[in-house]
Amino acid sequence: VVLAAKAAEMPLVDFAFKTTLPISIAAIVCMAVAHFFWQRYLDKKSDEQHHIMDVSEIKTHAPGFYAILPFTPILGVLIFDGKWGPELHIITVLVGCILLAAVIEFVRSFSAKQVFSGLEVAYRGMADAFASVVMLLVAAGVFAQGLSTVGFISGLIGLAQSFGTGGLIMMLVLVVITMLAAMTTGSGNAPFYAFVELIPKLAAQMGVNPAYLVIPMLQASNLGRTLSPVSGVVVAVSGMAKISPFDVVKRTSVPVIVGLVVVIVATELLVP
Repeated sequence: VVLAAKAAEMPLVDFAFKTTLPISIAAIVCMAVAHFFWQRYLDKKSDEQHHIMDVSEIKTHAPGFYAILPFTPILGVLIFDGKWGPELHIITVLVGCILLAAVIEFVRSFSAKQVFSGLEVAYRGMADAFASVVMLLVAAGVFAQGLSTVGFISGLIGLAQSFGTGGLIMMLVLVVITMLAAMTTGSGNAPFYAFVELIPKLAAQMGVNPAYLVIPMLQASNLGRTLSPVSGVVVAVSGMAKISPFDVVKRTSVPVIVGLVVVIVATELLVP
């Protein structure tokens, strides 16, 4: 989202909460309705028999209010946006939230060793995530520069303008490309990073709002991986449910397509 806001040339809060959030809520509601009817249709078609499973309760010693801590970065971005309080960068907010969690854990346990042990796990997770993100960003920059060099951007703009409604056609082309790439690779980040570098140049040359191109492409990359049988989340869910990944993709297909259509329509209506 941070990278998408940068490509859209909008403040993070405005992009995430004022532009993307309403579109996402509309898509989620429509997907939920489509999901309900699509699953019932597939259950009747395959004559599925439902039964209640015994689920062992997860026991934890952490207080219930710890569930709020993962949401503190979002609250921090909203509070420290320069309107309600001092304007802080997202990285500053994240570091502050980590320190807040560490202080709360120390007050609860009075064990510095336990606190630093937990922080070490968090830092290792951050390192693994950042390593893959950095590699994707570098590869995306090289890929975008290569496409520009071979004339892909000018060809894409010419194709879109030949249909008369250049902005809409360009948006649909980027959505389809990103969706297919996500379905093929099983990754939601890689396809988006690969093409987001092109957005500012495409938007400037076509005279459209960068957010008009970024938002549908961002959602297409996230939705596309749920249609990939090689996606990590699909493989994990199919393993837990003890069904084929292709069955999971079949059950997610219609709701995802409905959600993507809603995103495109809502973007056309809400993003100038």
